[in-house]
Amino acid sequence: MRIPLVYSEEVAEAVTAGQPVVALASDVLRSGPDSAETARLVEDAVRASGSVPATIGVDKGRILVGLSESDIERFAATPGVSAVDGRDLPVVLARGTTGAATVSASMVAAGLAGLKFLSSAEIGGVHRGGRRLSPDLVQLTRSKLAVVCAGARHTLDLGLTLEFLETHCVPVVAYRSDDFPAFYFETSGLPSPHRVDDPRVMARAIESHWALGNPGSFLVTTPTKPADAIDDDEIESVKATLAVRISTAEVAGELAAAHAKEFPS
Repeated sequence: MRIPLVYSEEVAEAVTAGQPVVALASDVLRSGPDSAETARLVEDAVRASGSVPATIGVDKGRILVGLSESDIERFAATPGVSAVDGRDLPVVLARGTTGAATVSASMVAAGLAGLKFLSSAEIGGVHRGGRRLSPDLVQLTRSKLAVVCAGARHTLDLGLTLEFLETHCVPVVAYRSDDFPAFYFETSGLPSPHRVDDPRVMARAIESHWALGNPGSFLVTTPTKPADAIDDDEIESVKATLAVRISTAEVAGELAAAHAKEFPS
Protein backbone atom coordinates (compact mmCIF):
# COMPACT_ATOMS: atom_id res chain seq x y z
CA MET A 1 0.00 0.00 0.00
CA ARG A 2 1.24 3.49 -0.86
CA ILE A 3 0.34 6.58 1.15
CA PRO A 4 -1.02 9.23 -1.25
CA LEU A 5 1.22 12.30 -1.32
CA VAL A 6 -0.08 15.47 -2.95
CA TYR A 7 2.56 18.11 -3.66
CA SER A 8 1.64 21.74 -4.08
CA GLU A 9 2.65 23.23 -7.42
CA GLU A 10 5.45 25.27 -5.81
CA VAL A 11 6.90 22.27 -3.96
CA ALA A 12 6.57 19.93 -6.94
CA GLU A 13 8.51 22.36 -9.13
CA ALA A 14 11.19 22.77 -6.47
CA VAL A 15 11.64 19.02 -6.01
CA THR A 16 11.87 18.48 -9.77
CA ALA A 17 14.44 21.26 -10.10
CA GLY A 18 16.49 20.05 -7.14
CA GLN A 19 15.84 23.21 -5.13
CA PRO A 20 16.05 23.12 -1.32
CA VAL A 21 12.72 22.49 0.41
CA VAL A 22 11.92 22.98 4.11
CA ALA A 23 8.99 21.09 5.67
CA LEU A 24 6.80 22.98 8.18
CA ALA A 25 4.24 21.64 10.63
CA SER A 26 0.69 22.90 10.09
CA ASP A 27 -0.47 22.82 13.72
CA VAL A 28 0.16 26.59 13.75
CA LEU A 29 -3.11 26.83 11.77
CA ARG A 30 -5.01 25.86 14.93
CA SER A 31 -3.62 28.76 16.99
CA GLY A 32 -6.35 31.36 16.53
CA PRO A 33 -7.83 33.95 14.17
CA ASP A 34 -4.43 35.16 12.93
CA SER A 35 -3.10 31.67 12.28
CA ALA A 36 -3.33 31.90 8.48
CA GLU A 37 -1.25 35.07 8.48
CA THR A 38 1.25 33.43 10.85
CA ALA A 39 1.62 30.46 8.50
CA ARG A 40 2.20 32.81 5.55
CA LEU A 41 4.85 34.80 7.44
CA VAL A 42 6.72 31.61 8.35
CA GLU A 43 6.58 30.39 4.75
CA ASP A 44 7.83 33.78 3.51
CA ALA A 45 10.78 33.54 5.94
CA VAL A 46 11.81 30.23 4.35
CA ARG A 47 11.54 31.74 0.85
CA ALA A 48 13.55 34.81 1.84
CA SER A 49 16.39 32.52 2.97
CA GLY A 50 16.62 30.79 -0.40
CA SER A 51 14.45 27.70 0.07
CA VAL A 52 10.89 26.60 -0.68
CA PRO A 53 8.41 25.97 2.17
CA ALA A 54 6.31 22.81 2.33
CA THR A 55 3.68 23.10 5.06
CA ILE A 56 2.41 19.60 5.83
CA GLY A 57 -1.30 18.79 6.20
CA VAL A 58 -3.62 15.77 6.12
CA ASP A 59 -6.86 15.85 4.14
CA LYS A 60 -9.21 13.31 2.50
CA GLY A 61 -6.89 10.37 3.05
CA ARG A 62 -3.89 12.19 1.59
CA ILE A 63 -0.78 13.87 2.96
CA LEU A 64 -0.45 17.37 1.54
CA VAL A 65 3.19 18.30 0.97
CA GLY A 66 2.84 22.05 0.73
CA LEU A 67 -0.43 23.89 1.30
CA SER A 68 -1.87 26.23 -1.29
CA GLU A 69 -3.17 29.64 -0.26
CA SER A 70 -6.72 28.28 -0.29
CA ASP A 71 -5.62 25.28 1.81
CA ILE A 72 -4.10 27.61 4.42
CA GLU A 73 -7.29 29.67 4.61
CA ARG A 74 -9.45 26.54 4.78
CA PHE A 75 -7.41 24.87 7.52
CA ALA A 76 -7.36 28.09 9.57
CA ALA A 77 -11.11 28.73 9.14
CA THR A 78 -12.38 25.19 9.75
CA PRO A 79 -13.41 24.65 13.38
CA GLY A 80 -12.36 21.44 15.08
CA VAL A 81 -9.40 20.56 12.86
CA SER A 82 -7.49 18.02 14.94
CA ALA A 83 -3.78 18.09 15.74
CA VAL A 84 -2.24 14.95 14.25
CA ASP A 85 0.75 13.30 15.90
CA GLY A 86 2.75 10.55 14.25
CA ARG A 87 0.70 7.86 16.00
CA ASP A 88 -2.55 9.41 14.70
CA LEU A 89 -1.58 9.49 11.03
CA PRO A 90 -2.81 5.99 10.00
CA VAL A 91 -6.23 6.49 11.58
CA VAL A 92 -6.73 10.04 10.25
CA LEU A 93 -5.69 8.91 6.76
CA ALA A 94 -8.03 5.91 6.90
CA ARG A 95 -10.97 8.05 8.01
CA GLY A 96 -10.28 10.71 5.40
CA THR A 97 -10.60 13.55 7.89
CA THR A 98 -8.69 16.84 7.95
CA GLY A 99 -5.77 17.21 10.34
CA ALA A 100 -3.05 19.71 11.13
CA ALA A 101 0.31 17.96 11.40
CA THR A 102 2.43 18.33 14.53
CA VAL A 103 6.22 18.03 14.47
CA SER A 104 6.23 14.23 14.76
CA ALA A 105 3.63 13.77 12.00
CA SER A 106 5.41 16.30 9.80
CA MET A 107 8.64 14.37 10.23
CA VAL A 108 6.95 11.17 9.07
CA ALA A 109 5.41 12.96 6.08
CA ALA A 110 8.61 14.78 5.15
CA GLY A 111 10.49 11.49 5.17
CA LEU A 112 7.94 9.88 2.86
CA ALA A 113 8.17 12.90 0.56
CA GLY A 114 11.95 12.69 0.34
CA LEU A 115 12.56 16.04 2.04
CA LYS A 116 15.67 16.58 4.17
CA PHE A 117 14.90 19.67 6.28
CA LEU A 118 12.15 20.53 8.72
CA SER A 119 11.69 23.74 10.69
CA SER A 120 9.80 24.04 13.96
CA ALA A 121 9.75 26.76 16.59
CA GLU A 122 10.25 24.05 19.21
CA ILE A 123 10.35 20.32 19.75
CA GLY A 124 8.75 18.38 22.58
CA GLY A 125 10.90 16.83 25.28
CA VAL A 126 10.94 14.89 28.51
CA HIS A 127 8.39 16.18 31.01
CA ARG A 128 9.54 17.03 34.51
CA GLY A 129 9.76 13.94 36.67
CA GLY A 130 10.28 11.86 33.54
CA ARG A 131 6.64 10.81 33.56
CA ARG A 132 6.01 11.53 29.89
CA LEU A 133 8.00 11.63 26.69
CA SER A 134 7.08 13.68 23.63
CA PRO A 135 6.54 11.74 20.39
CA ASP A 136 8.84 14.30 18.78
CA LEU A 137 11.80 12.76 20.59
CA VAL A 138 10.92 9.24 19.51
CA GLN A 139 10.45 10.33 15.90
CA LEU A 140 13.84 12.05 15.95
CA THR A 141 15.34 8.58 16.43
CA ARG A 142 13.49 7.24 13.36
CA SER A 143 13.31 9.89 10.63
CA LYS A 144 16.32 10.96 8.56
CA LEU A 145 15.84 14.71 8.70
CA ALA A 146 17.74 17.81 9.66
CA VAL A 147 15.37 19.43 12.16
CA VAL A 148 15.94 23.12 12.92
CA CYS A 149 14.31 24.49 16.07
CA ALA A 150 14.70 26.90 18.98
CA GLY A 151 15.11 24.06 21.45
CA ALA A 152 12.25 23.04 23.73
CA ARG A 153 10.08 24.80 26.29
CA HIS A 154 11.73 25.70 29.57
CA THR A 155 8.87 24.00 31.46
CA LEU A 156 10.21 20.61 30.31
CA ASP A 157 13.16 18.77 31.82
CA LEU A 158 15.72 19.94 29.29
CA GLY A 159 18.58 18.11 30.96
CA LEU A 160 16.79 14.78 30.53
CA THR A 161 15.76 15.81 27.02
CA LEU A 162 19.41 16.26 26.04
CA GLU A 163 20.28 12.97 27.75
CA PHE A 164 17.63 11.15 25.72
CA LEU A 165 19.00 12.59 22.48
CA GLU A 166 22.54 11.65 23.47
CA THR A 167 21.51 8.09 24.36
CA HIS A 168 19.85 7.67 20.97
CA CYS A 169 22.77 9.20 19.05
CA VAL A 170 20.82 12.21 17.77
CA PRO A 171 23.39 15.01 17.27
CA VAL A 172 22.46 18.35 18.85
CA VAL A 173 24.33 21.24 17.24
CA ALA A 174 23.87 24.90 18.05
CA TYR A 175 24.09 27.18 15.03
CA ARG A 176 26.14 30.27 15.86
CA SER A 177 25.44 29.99 19.59
CA ASP A 178 26.83 28.11 22.58
CA ASP A 179 23.76 27.07 24.56
CA PHE A 180 20.69 24.92 24.08
CA PRO A 181 17.83 27.44 23.66
CA ALA A 182 14.45 27.19 25.36
CA PHE A 183 11.89 28.29 22.75
CA TYR A 184 11.36 32.02 23.34
CA PHE A 185 14.20 32.15 25.90
CA GLU A 186 17.67 32.64 24.42
CA THR A 187 19.14 29.91 26.60
CA SER A 188 18.08 27.09 28.88
CA GLY A 189 21.27 27.52 30.88
CA LEU A 190 22.56 24.27 29.40
CA PRO A 191 25.50 24.22 26.98
CA SER A 192 25.00 22.66 23.58
CA PRO A 193 27.15 19.58 22.85
CA HIS A 194 28.45 21.25 19.67
CA ARG A 195 28.58 24.64 18.00
CA VAL A 196 28.89 25.25 14.25
CA ASP A 197 29.04 28.71 12.66
CA ASP A 198 29.62 27.84 8.99
CA PRO A 199 26.54 26.59 7.07
CA ARG A 200 28.79 24.54 4.78
CA VAL A 201 30.28 22.74 7.78
CA MET A 202 26.75 22.13 9.06
CA ALA A 203 25.77 20.62 5.71
CA ARG A 204 28.77 18.28 5.82
CA ALA A 205 28.04 17.30 9.42
CA ILE A 206 24.45 16.43 8.51
CA GLU A 207 25.49 14.26 5.59
CA SER A 208 28.26 12.64 7.64
CA HIS A 209 25.69 11.64 10.27
CA TRP A 210 23.75 9.62 7.72
CA ALA A 211 26.84 8.36 5.89
CA LEU A 212 27.91 6.78 9.18
CA GLY A 213 24.77 4.65 9.04
CA ASN A 214 22.76 6.46 11.70
CA PRO A 215 19.00 6.01 11.20
CA GLY A 216 17.76 9.13 12.98
CA SER A 217 17.66 12.89 12.67
CA PHE A 218 20.19 15.66 13.10
CA LEU A 219 18.99 18.42 15.44
CA VAL A 220 20.07 22.01 14.79
CA THR A 221 19.18 24.62 17.38
CA THR A 222 19.05 28.36 16.88
CA PRO A 223 18.02 30.82 19.59
CA THR A 224 15.48 33.53 19.05
CA LYS A 225 16.93 36.96 18.36
CA PRO A 226 17.89 38.89 21.53
CA ALA A 227 15.35 41.62 20.79
CA ASP A 228 12.54 39.05 20.69
CA ALA A 229 13.56 36.92 23.68
CA ILE A 230 11.48 36.77 26.86
CA ASP A 231 13.13 37.01 30.26
CA ASP A 232 10.04 36.51 32.45
CA ASP A 233 9.13 32.84 32.73
CA GLU A 234 5.51 33.66 33.61
CA ILE A 235 4.76 35.55 30.41
CA GLU A 236 4.30 34.06 26.96
CA SER A 237 3.98 36.71 24.29
CA VAL A 238 2.14 35.93 21.06
CA LYS A 239 4.51 38.36 19.34
CA ALA A 240 7.55 36.56 20.76
CA THR A 241 6.22 33.17 19.72
CA LEU A 242 5.72 34.40 16.15
CA ALA A 243 9.23 35.86 16.17
CA VAL A 244 10.66 32.47 17.15
CA ARG A 245 8.77 30.73 14.34
CA ILE A 246 10.06 33.25 11.80
CA SER A 247 13.69 33.28 12.97
CA THR A 248 13.79 29.46 13.04
CA ALA A 249 12.32 29.28 9.54
CA GLU A 250 14.91 31.78 8.29
CA VAL A 251 17.76 29.65 9.61
CA ALA A 252 16.23 26.44 8.26
CA GLY A 253 15.90 28.02 4.83
CA GLU A 254 19.50 29.26 4.95
CA LEU A 255 20.89 25.86 5.97
CA ALA A 256 18.77 23.97 3.44
CA ALA A 257 20.03 26.26 0.69
CA ALA A 258 23.64 25.78 1.83
CA HIS A 259 23.13 22.01 1.96
CA ALA A 260 21.74 21.99 -1.59
CA LYS A 261 24.89 23.77 -2.82
CA GLU A 262 27.21 21.39 -1.00
CA PHE A 263 25.26 18.27 -1.98
CA PRO A 264 23.28 18.99 -5.17
CA SER A 265 20.74 16.33 -6.03
